Amino acid sequence: MKHTFPKSERLSSKKIIDSLFDKGSDKTLGVFLYPFRVSYLPQESTEQANAPAILISVSKRYFKHAVDRNLIKRRIREAYRLQKHLLLEKPNKPLPSSIAFVYIAKKIEDYAKIEKSMKGVLQKVAH
Repeated sequence: MKHTFPKSERLSSKKIIDSLFDKGSDKTLGVFLYPFRVSYLPQESTEQANAPAILISVSKRYFKHAVDRNLIKRRIREAYRLQKHLLLEKPNKPLPSSIAFVYIAKKIEDYAKIEKSMKGVLQKVAH
């Protein structure tokens, strides 16, 4: 499997983003594992095998400088890119169509912690 992160896997639809963060929605499911709060929309059909589109959000409230937010987003993106095979290896389970990763920590975590949490989150989403 190639460890790539093409543009087709980046979530950019305003309508889908709004539905991911809709508080009262029955369709949106969630997972929490420090330092992530994850919301995702399950796919209706099992026949599509494309990787889900993802969104990464880091709070401007806790990280005032853009370089810090970008560093965290790069680490999350890299951890996802290397671990997304955990989602794709379950052929009988429907994949989520969209996933939003919200970084909730108040300090910059090292890459090892982010990668470990990413593995746990993707395993929870896959089951």
